[in-house]
Order: sequence, then C-alpha cells, then structure tokens
Amino acid sequence: MIAPRNVLVVIPPHVGGRASGAGLAALLPDGARVTVVEAADEDPAALRAAHVVVTALAPVTAAHLAAAPGLRLVQCASHGFDYVDSAAARDRGVPVCTIGSSGAEAHNVAEQTFALMLALAKQLVPAHTALTRADWALPRLQRSLTELSGKTLGIVGLGHIGQQVARRAAAFDMTVLYTARRRVSEETEGRLGGARRLPLDDLLRASDYVTLHVPLTGETRHLLDARRLALLKPTAFVVNTARGALIDQDALADALEKGTLAGAGIDVFDPEPPTPALRLLRAPNVVLSPHTAGVTRETLVRIALAAVRNVSAFLGGEPPEDVVNAPG
Repeated sequence: MIAPRNVLVVIPPHVGGRASGAGLAALLPDGARVTVVEAADEDPAALRAAHVVVTALAPVTAAHLAAAPGLRLVQCASHGFDYVDSAAARDRGVPVCTIGSSGAEAHNVAEQTFALMLALAKQLVPAHTALTRADWALPRLQRSLTELSGKTLGIVGLGHIGQQVARRAAAFDMTVLYTARRRVSEETEGRLGGARRLPLDDLLRASDYVTLHVPLTGETRHLLDARRLALLKPTAFVVNTARGALIDQDALADALEKGTLAGAGIDVFDPEPPTPALRLLRAPNVVLSPHTAGVTRETLVRIALAAVRNVSAFLGGEPPEDVVNAPG
C-alpha cells in the first residue's frame, strides 16, 4: 500500500470546470486524498506531496516530475500521452499510463471521424452557410457532392479507435486499408470488412479518405508532411481526430489552397486552442471542431472511470495497466 496516497488531478483551464475532489476520493481506496488543480504547478505543496498525478490533457513536464519526489504514477485520462514527459518519468522510474485498453473514447472518436467524413462528402458546411445567406447553392454544390459507399478508407493506426472506425467503414460499404506496426489477425481483418494492411505511402496513394488514429510521439510528429500529402489523390480527404501535430498544418493548408487535396476534417490542433494565425482556419473546404471527438457526456464518464480504476488498483498494490514508458 502507498500511504497516505495523495492524488493530484490536473485539468487544463480550456477543457472545462473542475471535477469534485470529494467525488473522486469516494471512488478510490479508503484514505486517498484528492486535490484538483488547473495546472500542475498551481499548488506546489500538493505537487510535492503527490504520489499519483492524474492529468486530463494538462502538461506534466520534467520540472513537475522533479518537484514531486514521492511520485509513483502518472495516469493520463486519455488514450494519448504526448502532454507528459514520459521519457523523464521513465528516468525517474515513474510509469505513465493511459486508458488505451479500456476503449473509453473509441466509440465516440469513431463517430466524430464519420461525422467529419460525411460533412465533407455532403458539403454540409458550405450548404448550411449558403442557405443562411438565402443562397440556394444546389447547382453549385452538386458537382462536388460525393458518397462514402464504394470509396477506400485508409486508417493510420488500428488500435481500439482505428478498429471502431473500420467497423463503421464496413457498414458504409467502404474498402478498408490500414497501416500499423503489426498486422492484426486474419480473423480481425475479416471482422473489419476484409481490412488489408499496407505501408503508409502505399495506403496514401490508394485512399479516398485517410484518417489518423496513432499517438503523437517523436516518430509520428508531422507523419503527414508535405511529401506524404503530395502522395494523396487530388480528390482525397484527410481527417484527424487524434493529435494536431501528426500533420504539418502549414503543408496541409498549402495543399488545400492549391487544390491538390479535396478537403480536410480536423478536430485537433497544434497548439490548442489554435491561434488566430492558423491558416487552416481560413483554408478552403475544411470542417473544423474544437477537440470534441472524445468529450461526450457518456465518454467523459467512461474516461474518468477507466482512469480511476487504474489508479485505485495501483494504490491497492496491483501493477498499473497501459504503461507507455516501460524500460526497454
């Protein structure tokens, strides 16, 4: 057992209101003490005393780790972990965990992915905007309207979220391609509509829609850069509900402005919130949402419960799950 089991919950201001510390403590083993702050250095005493930090997209830096000598675990309330210095935590012997195996965000992120794809295919944003201006835009828009059926969807990353996207793609009669470090089983590929694994560059050349579902790491930063965006068909669409920095945002704006890419659906940005100078905010044929893919009422409950379950088990002496910075 870890005593006295101090848990520091960090929530960035732009996400929303603070959670109830008392409510969280009630879900943890007896004796757990919870402090909720909006920045890890907001309460230095709480950080110094913390045994566990639970972070909901708020940065946990090497300096924060150094300021918490008793820290034993960092729990991310998300599938991603790019906002935590996981290498510095590994050097300190502190595991960093996600909620990846719970699939807590998978259903809703998949739904948001298809919402963006459908909005692009059916030109919903320009159609709505035109009608609010008393502009019957049908003659102009019908030349660019398309359908998902019969198209090829390239999924970059076939974890819990990617597989939920593939299931929905099969229901839309789409051909499913994917790229991943390891091939999933033939049985899984069959359940996902006959999904077929390809190298990333080949997937980009073959796809009508490309959607990203990988974590942001040093290896995946700007995974879609100018070179790779140029591999896409001029009729293709890119959707990103994972992390903004997976795409070179300026290169994407270039492709949209030049017409070498048909459109993009973007839910995530680098940084967040985006600055007014971000070119994507004014690029043609984009559908934008403010990182809402994982934050429905239902999803937030599942995320919180998954994070609390892992912390509770750890405080009870069990090894943590979904560790992303294990040595070696």
